[in-house]
Amino acid sequence: MTRRTVRIAMNGVTGRMGYRQHLVRSILSLREQGGLDLGDGTTLWPEPVLVGRREHALRAMADRHGLEHISTDLDAVLADPTVEIYFDAQVTSAREESVRKAIAAGKHIYCEKPTATSLDSALELARLATAAGVKHGVVQDKLFLPGLLKLKRLIDGGFFGQILSIRGEFGYWVFEGDWQSAQRPSWNYRSQDGGGIVVDMFPHWEYVLHELFGQVRTVQALTATHIPRRWDEHGKPYDATADDAAYGIFQLDGGAIAQINSSWTVRVNRDELVEFQVDGTHGSAVAGLRDCRVQHRSATPKPVWNPDLPVTEPFRDQWQSVPDNGEFTNGFKSQWELFLRHVVLDEPWQWDLLAGARGVQLAELGLKSSAEGRCLDVPELSL
Repeated sequence: MTRRTVRIAMNGVTGRMGYRQHLVRSILSLREQGGLDLGDGTTLWPEPVLVGRREHALRAMADRHGLEHISTDLDAVLADPTVEIYFDAQVTSAREESVRKAIAAGKHIYCEKPTATSLDSALELARLATAAGVKHGVVQDKLFLPGLLKLKRLIDGGFFGQILSIRGEFGYWVFEGDWQSAQRPSWNYRSQDGGGIVVDMFPHWEYVLHELFGQVRTVQALTATHIPRRWDEHGKPYDATADDAAYGIFQLDGGAIAQINSSWTVRVNRDELVEFQVDGTHGSAVAGLRDCRVQHRSATPKPVWNPDLPVTEPFRDQWQSVPDNGEFTNGFKSQWELFLRHVVLDEPWQWDLLAGARGVQLAELGLKSSAEGRCLDVPELSL
């Protein structure tokens, strides 16, 4: 077995998502299993180079996991010809400049979303990467969740008949930070720092809807800043200028209509933090992060509206769980494996920077729709 090392500059892994999902549960997990078996007698060995602004944090992280390479000089890392891939999990406002540099240096690009703070910038990154001939990808992790993989299995098997509607509920209560510390960094609630639930979540909803049900053709959204005052990581109060909730309606190719509520100001009364109910002519399903339950037309009860009596139907008990029928790994890791195979073996890949630009486009149009109080078309994007 031949081992091929691929060096990856990982920028922004001192953040929660970059550290937990991308470094620990993806790259380090691959190393723990002995590398990625490419199936041709070669094992791919990922070698991370941790990049960031805080040297002490990078050093502590490297020591914790037995890693050798750290740097606070992104330009020097990008100038290193042994580094093949640049990964970016920084705050959105810092991403565009760094990705531009990495493209200019001839590195393959893999980054978190949103890819930029504006559609024009996101499209420009896609054009630059394509013109440079580098491979490029955007994290679209929710497609690899067990619940949505089961949902896709149902779609591909024709379970639903004609899909009529999709209703999504996402969110949880993020503490204000005064008497309990917040679960999210304070910049998320300042629009001037790139915060807001629309720019955070609408890119997710774009690829989930696009990949599973059909391309988004129109959007109508209403946003809100329900909690106008919060407290930051140092206990200091600040004005929340970004939206913390968004209520969207999306018309899709094929005629289905999706309604998705996204909120950091909702207390959870669901089985999972995100759930999608899909209703079709032949059956319905409710999919979350891990589980998926179905109700076929032949097993659909016949409820009768009667406000004068207690509920007589055990509605939740009338649904059947979809079996795993396989093993599911971490979704971030699964997509990393596909991207690494794309880089090394040139295997097919569809989640590129143009796909990332569609997410930025939907977020921009969602905010514009809310500001103008009208439904907006979502034009087709091209390079």
